[in-house]
Amino acid sequence: MNNTIKLTALTKTSGCAAKIGPGVLDSVLKNLPKFEDSNLLVGFDKKDDALVYKVSEDKVVIQTVDFFPPMVDDPYTFGQIAATNALSDVYAMGGSPTIAMNLLCFPSCLDSSIMHDILAGGYSKVQEAGAIIAGGHTIADPTPKYGLCVTGFAHPSEILTNSKAKTGDVLVLTKPLGIGILNTAAKAELLTSDEIKEVTKIMTELNRYAKESFANLKVNACTDITGFSLIGHGYEMASGSDKSIEFFSDTVPLLPKALEYAKMGIIPEGMYNNQDYLKHIHKCSTNISQEMHDALLDPQTSGGLLLSMPEKDAKEYLSRMECYTPWARIIGQVTEKNDYSVIIK
Repeated sequence: MNNTIKLTALTKTSGCAAKIGPGVLDSVLKNLPKFEDSNLLVGFDKKDDALVYKVSEDKVVIQTVDFFPPMVDDPYTFGQIAATNALSDVYAMGGSPTIAMNLLCFPSCLDSSIMHDILAGGYSKVQEAGAIIAGGHTIADPTPKYGLCVTGFAHPSEILTNSKAKTGDVLVLTKPLGIGILNTAAKAELLTSDEIKEVTKIMTELNRYAKESFANLKVNACTDITGFSLIGHGYEMASGSDKSIEFFSDTVPLLPKALEYAKMGIIPEGMYNNQDYLKHIHKCSTNISQEMHDALLDPQTSGGLLLSMPEKDAKEYLSRMECYTPWARIIGQVTEKNDYSVIIK
């Protein structure tokens, strides 16, 4: 494998932290025309994870696209992470990926063997998902980027959105926070090999198993936690559902040393974008440390699912998840709407 050039050295930002800030994006999208189609069941009006389009009375298509610059130097691992992240949106909507197409931007200074390894990494996760890759698009670009356009199919009754949370629901998170912080520390060469291994394992873990584990359980709302952070995606769920959300900071799972690095100021640029956009919609208790607050605003790359569900179902769900991960846990609750969309306790 050709490692003479570090992939992360070719980027200014990495992973989901490279996404355009939510404030800028909102200001642009609100001035664009909105398309109307009776078969479009889920569009971008409530900032859901993927579109859902009805093709027949018993079938809908779920479609999403996601790509980003590398957050690791190993090409194969980068391909795995990018593919895992793109596939996640379909799982968050309650579906299963079926077909995918590659999106690859590749610098002319890199050997073609690196291109092969990036694509091979992506193929490995698509195969694990039980889907197929059937083509794609490449372009020459000085900054490497990779991802997928993913299509899945489902029955209309199986579709989940981020906008149907119910008062009294508890909130379950399936992966730990701190991915953006640790990736920033990795670029500064501060992480140990074990820390790199741990965060990489989290980023390459398909949300397939988190989705399959809630079969036959009541899930009212679902989203995946990516670049907009836990607070940001929690805000979307609260806003879309016309509710408020409370997160319990002492139960939120965190990667080891995430708070330590955050306290040192090792924070991705995307955290500041999230902080600026979300400053008026959330409230923190006075006992919440600055580093904990930063972790809750940390942009995640290939993060976990956030599910809103009745407590009885949540307990059964966590029991099922024990064989897949030690990280899944109840981290909050849904309340009637009040002055703040998100409250951190």
